[in-house]
Amino acid sequence: MKNENKIKKDIKASKSQKNKSDAEHNDNNDESKHNDNNDETKHNDNNDESKHSDALVDVGEAVGIIAAQSIGEPGTQMTLRTFHYAGVVELAVPLGLPALMEIVDARREPKYPMMIIHLKKAHMRDITAANNVVEKLKEKNLIDVCDMHEDKENKVIKVKAKEGVEFGNEAVESVLNSVKRGKKGIKKDDKGYFIVKTSSEKAYYDRITKLQQKKIGGVKGLKKVYVSEYHREYVIVTSGVNLRGVIDSKIDEIDKFRIETNDIFQICDCLGIEATRNTIVDGMKKVMIEQKIDVDYRHLMLVADTMTFTGEIEGIGRAGIVSEKPSVLARASYEETEKHLFHAAITKEIDPINGVAESIIIGQEIPLGTGIVDVTYSLKQDKTKK
Repeated sequence: MKNENKIKKDIKASKSQKNKSDAEHNDNNDESKHNDNNDETKHNDNNDESKHSDALVDVGEAVGIIAAQSIGEPGTQMTLRTFHYAGVVELAVPLGLPALMEIVDARREPKYPMMIIHLKKAHMRDITAANNVVEKLKEKNLIDVCDMHEDKENKVIKVKAKEGVEFGNEAVESVLNSVKRGKKGIKKDDKGYFIVKTSSEKAYYDRITKLQQKKIGGVKGLKKVYVSEYHREYVIVTSGVNLRGVIDSKIDEIDKFRIETNDIFQICDCLGIEATRNTIVDGMKKVMIEQKIDVDYRHLMLVADTMTFTGEIEGIGRAGIVSEKPSVLARASYEETEKHLFHAAITKEIDPINGVAESIIIGQEIPLGTGIVDVTYSLKQDKTKK
């Protein structure tokens, strides 16, 4: 019996010792895993730091020519296609090289000015709401909503609102009074037509032209407005641009934070130069993606920065950033060589020749790479040395 109790005590002590050793082993494993995780985190941090340092540009790097080559060489493979919106004959969007040229040239008016206006989430899948927005946005002239009869003999124009239009006779009368000369109001005949009298034949034809072009509703400049399906939602596509008019409009269905346009000058006027810079970068990136060309985003950013860093939009051409260069030779090397050299000669302009283009022209070392470093070595002997 004593032996049996002794054996039970030995087994119990053995189990206790085993549990203790297992607990210590688990603690060691946890500590080892924790150390491994710390080492892995440090390794990842080191990798991120090395990637960041590798991505930095060295001092004196020729970033301009690298960006130009990175964009220009793929540009030779671009197509000259134009995209037409389905069911909309009048609305076309240039793609490929024409689209890229339009952006970097900073043309005051795009060849095909347009806007893509998104609707709020509650209306983005509602075709009825989209059509109502179209009617509110489309510019309407007096001739579009009125019946106009011309009496050439008496030099009289009769105007009356059409039936079923949203603009009634009160709106028509207000518009007619705004273009009428004199203090008296517009008279009305028995049939409900407003009578516009003129004194001469010239005034008669001038008044007809002015009345036909008089805006009575909608947003100015948006002659053609359509509904289109874009990325699984209904959007409003316009032929013509009036960004400020759309933003200032009181149309609740429009999401005014999601309005796209290819007119960068109107973006600059309404939203500022930084929004213009982002639009230029995004526009170039979309062209590259559509053409399946991979260009580093930083090259496009450099082009956009060059076009906007003065606070105004300047195209990459003789009328843009080239004309702003201080060097005569740099300006003459691009276009209109005789003009720049002649003007510099008669105005006694001095060229410091400290840029890249002018340095290449005269054959001196360019201020890039090792050319930006000046090393001075003293030839005097050190008297302390024997």
